[in-house]
Amino acid sequence: MPNDPSNENRALLLLQTQGVIKLKAGAGTNGNNATPLDVADNPKKIKLVELDAAQLPRTLADVDAAAINTNFALAVSLQPTKDTIALEDVHSLYANLIAVHIKDKDQPWVKNLMIAAYQSDDVRQFLKSEFKGSVVPSF
Repeated sequence: MPNDPSNENRALLLLQTQGVIKLKAGAGTNGNNATPLDVADNPKKIKLVELDAAQLPRTLADVDAAAINTNFALAVSLQPTKDTIALEDVHSLYANLIAVHIKDKDQPWVKNLMIAAYQSDDVRQFLKSEFKGSVVPSF
């Protein structure tokens, strides 16, 4: 699993969602990043190994499974919609978002360019076709 806090938390939450592990109450939510130390139940006795996220695709020959971010999977020709055991869904806490300075939030360019242009059917279709379902539009 990735060793950086946000992606490690993300992997642990996905494992919990899939029923593989159970985290201690409150771990992994509300800005409280979970680590392997927060695993309360691991009935399958899986060994959680932390590695740099970019290295995870290279470990597949040596491990039974790995939690790999989509960008790293695509870089080594893995297709997340075909080569995975589990994927996050549209309700993931880890959606990418567009952010601007608070002073600019009401500027016309934000509404027209950043929101209307990005959160469009054209962009949704591009994401679906370009990433073959591996990137899930959350808007």
